[in-house]
Amino acid sequence: MTSPDPRQWFDRMHPQTLQIATWLLYLNGFFDVIAILDTTGYLGYLRVRYGFGILLGVALVAASAGGGWLMANGRKMGYYLAIAAAFGPFILRYFAFHDAPVSFYDKLTGGNSLSTIFEVALIALLLHPQSRNHQKIWFR
Repeated sequence: MTSPDPRQWFDRMHPQTLQIATWLLYLNGFFDVIAILDTTGYLGYLRVRYGFGILLGVALVAASAGGGWLMANGRKMGYYLAIAAAFGPFILRYFAFHDAPVSFYDKLTGGNSLSTIFEVALIALLLHPQSRNHQKIWFR
């Protein structure tokens, strides 16, 4: 289904799974901007530790916001970008803590269970059969 306005931020015609995923992507992007500036989280650690760490953080923010916006405008590329943004925190946390003497669970979650719950929920919403079927049929 093509959107009447190609510059919309949210599409009410999407199934609930994609609607909630769109909002979670925007929220993740906002909180990732804050995490880049803060040095206590994994994005801040990557920014301080590695020269390219800021690029990883900005790429995660861009994937979250861009994926949500492109999905709201009915683009398949947005769906794939959103999936990359959903798995991004797990990959970046593991990369940031790969040398740290912590458990595998802490390497994946960063010790923050509440954030991990929302990240897993985003993955589940995007990979839900209703979301996959909708993007196969309606996204261009």
